[in-house]
Amino acid sequence: MSGENGHIRIDPVTGEILPAAEPAASAPAPNVVEYSVSEISTAIRRTMEDTFGFVRVRGEVGRVSRPASGHVYLDLKDEKAVLAAVIWRGTAKRLKMQPEQGLEVVATGRITTYAGQSKYQLVIESLEPAGLGALMALLEERRKKLAAEGLFDEARKKPIPWLPKVIGVVTSPSGAVIRDILHRLSDRFPRHVLVWPVRVQGETCAAEVARAIAGFNALPEHGPIPRPDLVIVARGGGSLEDLWGFNEEVVVRAAAASAIPLISAVGHETDWTLIDHAADWRAPTPTAAAEKAVPVRADLMAYVHELRARLLRAMTARMERETQRVLAAARALPRPEEVLAMARQRLDVAAHRLSAALMHLAQARRAQLARAEARLSPHLLRRFIGQERQRLAALAARMPRAAEASLERRRARLEAAARLLDSLDYRAVLKRGYALVHDAAKGGLLTAAAQVAPGQALRLEFHDGAMPATAAGGGGRGRPASGNAASRERPRAPRKPSSAGDDGQGSLF
Repeated sequence: MSGENGHIRIDPVTGEILPAAEPAASAPAPNVVEYSVSEISTAIRRTMEDTFGFVRVRGEVGRVSRPASGHVYLDLKDEKAVLAAVIWRGTAKRLKMQPEQGLEVVATGRITTYAGQSKYQLVIESLEPAGLGALMALLEERRKKLAAEGLFDEARKKPIPWLPKVIGVVTSPSGAVIRDILHRLSDRFPRHVLVWPVRVQGETCAAEVARAIAGFNALPEHGPIPRPDLVIVARGGGSLEDLWGFNEEVVVRAAAASAIPLISAVGHETDWTLIDHAADWRAPTPTAAAEKAVPVRADLMAYVHELRARLLRAMTARMERETQRVLAAARALPRPEEVLAMARQRLDVAAHRLSAALMHLAQARRAQLARAEARLSPHLLRRFIGQERQRLAALAARMPRAAEASLERRRARLEAAARLLDSLDYRAVLKRGYALVHDAAKGGLLTAAAQVAPGQALRLEFHDGAMPATAAGGGGRGRPASGNAASRERPRAPRKPSSAGDDGQGSLF
């Protein structure tokens, strides 16, 4: 590299920048080393990395870029300067917190150069907020953002089930929290508990908790693993940094999207995290979450016994009141013996009157019969018999004429029916050149070409008989069978009507 006053010299072994030598008046000194662009860039990078191998830089996060490669590019700035920084993909996944614009942080890493753009940058290996105030500012900004999206609205929160059958717990399986919850549930009302083990602190805490909440919601209703009726997300107390995983957006969104009612029991009573706002109910401690999840079984049994006693007392009092009402109504009614006595008296009176009425009726009928017998004389009897004989003779004279007229009417109706039958006879249609096609194997009548298969055996019926035929392939039309087959079957003569009235009528259908 060259400048206005001379050349910049770099030691090729140590990479240090040597003092500039005075140029010769006539030609460059023969001991000045020439470098290629790559060599000088490498020497500068080595010098920067050796001098600033491990640094901690405090500043405000400026521009943040996250390309598809997974690396994170950002600027650290203060009121006088800007330092470019990069977080490689593997390191970005392990960070406890992600850089956000405007957050004051302390970045730890090494200074290196990027020869492609002739600039230097900080390769960040760890990132932490610059004090508690920065975390609180970030937390408040994130809370406002999520609240603006409606994730904390009371209207979207679901009621906690009164007595869930299955309870899902998202917590660390080795901590004291799960033991406290199980012990409290066992004391109050034992329930079936499913534990989804997660880390409750560290880089992967937020992702594991979010997957656990989504995993409980993804269980089928009647699958081999029962789906919880209630989910508890629990963790013991700790500092703001320890509880930071429950302030991440992925956890808050998973809690808000949970279709299963969710109780947040993170930290102690004074600890508040963003998942507390998104949960359907916030418990001050994990033990309080267990108490909210189930009622006290002994209290319920005592309450049931109390209700049973109250029910028995109410039933007894009701029966006593109804008994008094029945007794009061019974006193106003007559005695059954009195009611039956009056009916028996009416029955005795009716029986006495019936006997006398029967005797009187029999006497009246005897008198009527005597009077009729007195009027009936032999002369009147002969006169009555003569009149009946004359009427019978008149009827006998009219009978032949009536029978002949009836027979004539019936003959006319029969002739009309015969003429109608002749007009409907299908053989009259066959005489005009038509034929009926029958299935020779099944005997059924074929009425459409689609019912005929190539090579099918057919029987063609004409007005004077029938003959066999075989359907040709292609058109669905039949053709007469060979002469031998036709000669073996003689035409059938039409049947004559029998004397019993069977006229041999065929069927067109």
